[in-house]
Amino acid sequence: MLDPQETAEAEPVSVIVVMPAYNAARTLAATFKDIPAGSVHQVILVDDGSKDDTLDIAHELEITAFRHERNFGYGANQKTCYAEALKTQHGIVVMLHPDYQYDPTLLPTVVDPILRHEADVVFGSRVLGADPVKQGMPWWKYLGNRALTVLENAVFGLHLSEFHTGYRAYSREALEGVNFQMDSDGFVFDQEIVAQFVHAGFRIAEVPVPTRYFPEASSANFWQSSAYGLAILGVLARYRLHRHGLMRDARLESLSNRYSSVDQDRDDDRSGA
Repeated sequence: MLDPQETAEAEPVSVIVVMPAYNAARTLAATFKDIPAGSVHQVILVDDGSKDDTLDIAHELEITAFRHERNFGYGANQKTCYAEALKTQHGIVVMLHPDYQYDPTLLPTVVDPILRHEADVVFGSRVLGADPVKQGMPWWKYLGNRALTVLENAVFGLHLSEFHTGYRAYSREALEGVNFQMDSDGFVFDQEIVAQFVHAGFRIAEVPVPTRYFPEASSANFWQSSAYGLAILGVLARYRLHRHGLMRDARLESLSNRYSSVDQDRDDDRSGA
């Protein structure tokens, strides 16, 4: 039998890109065409009730597309993205926004820690190696990002530079191991799934990814960002209460820890006797 390293070398892990789209007609083609040739094996797009020609552009680019009947929200879009990605056989799922804010050419860098078996989840950080404000991030958004990151690191016991990036890569095992379908349909989905990964013990790494800020790129306004920040505080509170056994949160119960093989349990009992 091959060991894991030999298996990885014999059977390269394939990559699928998922694009959660909403009114992305003006930037979709540029995003798609900048994905390095040979770096991914499939691209799918989920349109969350766009009012523009996003789906027509996806069809022209021959991207496999799915459509929500109406706008359900950013979290709902990701749920469909990951559900459809897991129906394939690909081993790594990358979320790339089709608004061209994140650099598609860095995709190989984002997946590399997973390919090298150093991480299960990778965040493309806007903070590492660059000044986000100089790149165009509003100062109030930057300050909120910093404050929330300090709190999240303290609660989760991590040392990440930021948690709020939209450029992420997941191993198949990480997505299959958490209850992401139970999470919010809104923006806070991004942090709820992080709490699930942390609670389940998946390894999180990050790599620097410079970003672009321009009118066509999607961005939450001040009030949306404020609501998002308050929702994150709720996620952190629920996480702490669950960890200390004060309030059960089914969203944090890893699927992989809910059951085990009866035969394996019996073998373990015998070997321990």
